[in-house]
Amino acid sequence: MNDTLAPPACNGGDTLASAVAKVKRHVLPLFVIMFIVNYLDRVNIGFVRPHLESDLGISAAAYGFGAGLFFIGYALFEVPSNMLLQRVGARLWLTRIMFTWGLVATAMAFVQTETQFYVLRFLLGVAEAGFFPGVIYYFTRWLPGAERGKAIAIFLSGSALASLISGPLAGALMQIQGLGLHGWQWMLFIEGMASVTLCFFVFFWLDSKPQDAKWLSQAEQAALVQAIDSEQRQREAVGAVKLSAWSLLKDRQIVLFCLIYFCIQLTIYAATFWLPSIIKRMGDLSDLQVGFFNSIPWLISILAMYAFASGSSRWKFQQAWVAAALVIAAIGMFMSTTGGPVFAFVAICFAAIGFKSASSLFWPIPQGYLDARIAAAVIALINSVGNLGGFVAPTTFGLLEQQTGSIQGGLYALAVTSVLAAIAVFFVRTRPKGAPSDELKAPSALGQTH
Repeated sequence: MNDTLAPPACNGGDTLASAVAKVKRHVLPLFVIMFIVNYLDRVNIGFVRPHLESDLGISAAAYGFGAGLFFIGYALFEVPSNMLLQRVGARLWLTRIMFTWGLVATAMAFVQTETQFYVLRFLLGVAEAGFFPGVIYYFTRWLPGAERGKAIAIFLSGSALASLISGPLAGALMQIQGLGLHGWQWMLFIEGMASVTLCFFVFFWLDSKPQDAKWLSQAEQAALVQAIDSEQRQREAVGAVKLSAWSLLKDRQIVLFCLIYFCIQLTIYAATFWLPSIIKRMGDLSDLQVGFFNSIPWLISILAMYAFASGSSRWKFQQAWVAAALVIAAIGMFMSTTGGPVFAFVAICFAAIGFKSASSLFWPIPQGYLDARIAAAVIALINSVGNLGGFVAPTTFGLLEQQTGSIQGGLYALAVTSVLAAIAVFFVRTRPKGAPSDELKAPSALGQTH
């Protein structure tokens, strides 16, 4: 009897492993590509700032405000968008998100006035709202917890790859001239249309639930659903967080998550939107040269992210790793104020090691704490509040440069906020209150990747 019972148990494990492998092969490459084009459409205006000023008369303050308006639209519609995703299904809603952001990103090529610039940046944020937390939620419905951190790691690599290629790609596309359009307009148009084109493939490739996936066998579908449902029952048994969407901010842990992520995003988007301008001051550089220089900090940060992830998977104290990364970011930002443009560039390369690693190491902490039933809403809330840093940073830097001719004060502020976030991270929990110490431990987002 034992001999007849043993194989099914083994086969059950093999079936789940097979299903997980198929899910990764089927959706992860697509999500990485989606994240790359998403990130490009969001940050490509950093490379056209000089042209916006010379061709359209958009000042530093107007540029900073417009760059930041994206995140207001994003924050306002992030949670509603993620709730609608749960109602209509990931396939339809992620396709809709990508189609609308592609259209708005394409329209950015034809902006003529500051008002049009403001409106389109706001609408781009509205259109993109829900994409990132939507994908994170998708993983919670398709992958067991032990595999989710690996999937998030690969997905986050899309941001790192986009940061790496955005500069050279923008520089190359801005060499295009013709049909009455400047090079910067061609760059915005081509990158926006790439998103519109890709969304049609997304619609035919994605499925909303494991039960809909024809590329999984019935046994694989059942194994996935059973594993994910079992994890949720374990969370409920240990008294995991149970909040309504309207009372999320009553949980102090969620407030801390929002504040920490806000501080991380402040530094990331300050560097994203102003690094090309800092590089431009290093000498008489072409758009293509600026693009290649811009890729250097992000290449360094990719290597650092995996080094930090490897360490955090071996020595499991997630808060300490996030704090260490934030301290590195603070040191780099402070040092960037102490020398000329070349030294500032080198210092920001060092800071990138910290703020990009902190971003990737952060997400498994709230993921391990949250109940799956509210995970989508809370992840959306954390992401939207945190991404308000993308409004504050460029807006403040634009005003500082226009009023004082320098962004030094903003760099000091980024160093201080990174230190405060490093302290705050030790006050968050990595698992629901009442969970055993070895249960629901947050995996490193990048540390378990292959």
